[in-house]
Amino acid sequence: MQELIMIKYGELTTKKANRKIFINILTQNVERMLKDENVEITKDSVRMFIKCNDAGKIAHKLQKVFGILSIVIAYKVNNNIDDVLNKSLEIMDQSKHTFKVVTKRADKNYPIHSMDYSRKLGGLILKNSNFKVDVHNPDITLTVEIRNEGTFVYTDEVKGAGGYPVGVEGKGLLMLSGGIDSPVAGYLTLKRGVNVECMYFESPPHTSEEAKNKVLKLASIINEYSGRIKVHVVPFTLIQEAIFKNCPDIYMITIMRRMMYRIAAIYSEKIGAKILINGESIGQVASQTLDSMVCINNVTNMPVIRPVACFDKLEIIDIAKRINTYETSILPYEDCCTIFVPKHPVIKPKLEKCIEYENRFDYQTLIQDAINNIETITNFKENEFEDIL
Repeated sequence: MQELIMIKYGELTTKKANRKIFINILTQNVERMLKDENVEITKDSVRMFIKCNDAGKIAHKLQKVFGILSIVIAYKVNNNIDDVLNKSLEIMDQSKHTFKVVTKRADKNYPIHSMDYSRKLGGLILKNSNFKVDVHNPDITLTVEIRNEGTFVYTDEVKGAGGYPVGVEGKGLLMLSGGIDSPVAGYLTLKRGVNVECMYFESPPHTSEEAKNKVLKLASIINEYSGRIKVHVVPFTLIQEAIFKNCPDIYMITIMRRMMYRIAAIYSEKIGAKILINGESIGQVASQTLDSMVCINNVTNMPVIRPVACFDKLEIIDIAKRINTYETSILPYEDCCTIFVPKHPVIKPKLEKCIEYENRFDYQTLIQDAINNIETITNFKENEFEDIL
């Protein structure tokens, strides 16, 4: 027996002239998420409908599609109050005791206004059941949407991911490490409609294969919200060793980050990314003081988006746990940001000092060699990296 899911659009409904574009991209993302399912999708300017054989399973998958406000398993009947009453009594949980009716009259030509319809239907339910009315704190909220093509009845509404459909705002490049913050930054950027690709800097033998696999696992988790994640793995060993040999300890992290920004900015042009994204949080570590950010950011004119810049660590951890990246992020495998770390890195770096130290080695050739040897990993599968850590 086919079931019906009704999707309510989220923030994209505020887009007047561009609403059609947003809805079309949302539809493509829904189709991508459900590509292995037997479904029939239709849409209009305010709702999307999905006919399927397992509504519970489909609703669970749809919770990871940005641009959806809420998801309901709905039942369509004729615009006849007796049919609505019968379906309402059928779907209302008999173990509950109180209810209220909420009517939404999308068909403004329907002769009964919303409040009057709610009162009338509520009265019929009272006469034909043991339920009681409680308009303030009901056990069941029965929602009735009267539309031109029929009336939709439902009792449970599942919260969607919200935000904008991934892809409506173009592409960004996420500087993805193995820490807690950058996967959260990637998730939050996806939520704003940006199609995210990732860049990871590896330094073998100083970093391990497990560290790389940890990052790929994190990418596979946030890919569940996108379906289009790519990871560009940068060979960073020679650059990092050159910094270690030629620069004072206290400036190593600052100059390393400047090199990463240069590589990310150059590669962004190649892949058509409009912004850089990272997990920097103001003041969290030495390279994330305002003075450090200004000095590091100096190497590029590209916009740098820092979604967690004003979050404290506990707020970031809460999101990481909710999106299922936290347990992977805390695995004890060091990335290149945590090796060669001095005891007291500079927190107020001077730009002229960075330039002086960088000119001690041919970083431009090293950067170009690293870019020429980037490895791109695509086509993440669910749980692909589950057993390799």
